[in-house]
Amino acid sequence: MGNVLLDFDPEAAVRRLPVEPAAQQLIKNTLFLAPEWVMYDRGDLTEDAMLAALSPRVPEELRPALRECLHSWHTTMLPLPGVKEFLQELKEKGFRLFVLSNASEQFWTYFPREIDVNLFDGVVVSCDVHLLKPDVRIYRHLLETYSLDAQDCLFVDDRADNLLGAKEAGIDGLQFTGDYDAVKKIVRI
Repeated sequence: MGNVLLDFDPEAAVRRLPVEPAAQQLIKNTLFLAPEWVMYDRGDLTEDAMLAALSPRVPEELRPALRECLHSWHTTMLPLPGVKEFLQELKEKGFRLFVLSNASEQFWTYFPREIDVNLFDGVVVSCDVHLLKPDVRIYRHLLETYSLDAQDCLFVDDRADNLLGAKEAGIDGLQFTGDYDAVKKIVRI
């Protein structure tokens, strides 16, 4: 989902904070590069627990900015250019579409606001199943939940390591570089 359907750009999230650039970078590193971010995406930490764990890592005067970034980073998750038309075209051609995303509980706040969830035949979010890509189990969960045959699926992701997990589950993959026409070529539309 991130960087395939919606733009995931931590830099954009911290640039909006009313603090100096060095403080923005500290907040970005503290939030988005912390091991807790992975735990948050896996559903092992709530937003409040995440804030409690990360706050002591920044100076006290930056804690309000850290809190603001944690609460609102997802507002920068905007649809990539052409994505809505791309999804609509696939749907009109009869393709079944699924979301498989590493995302926190905030997914259900921002994703439906930006992309019509009704275009998808199913959604699996890591925080809901406590599994993360590229763990093969999350791909198998998707396949089993929606009775999909791995050989009939194409997994599109911006990260090569996530494609390896899909491959282990028997799903062909394409590393997305921003070119929806490359996806269309593979599915022959």
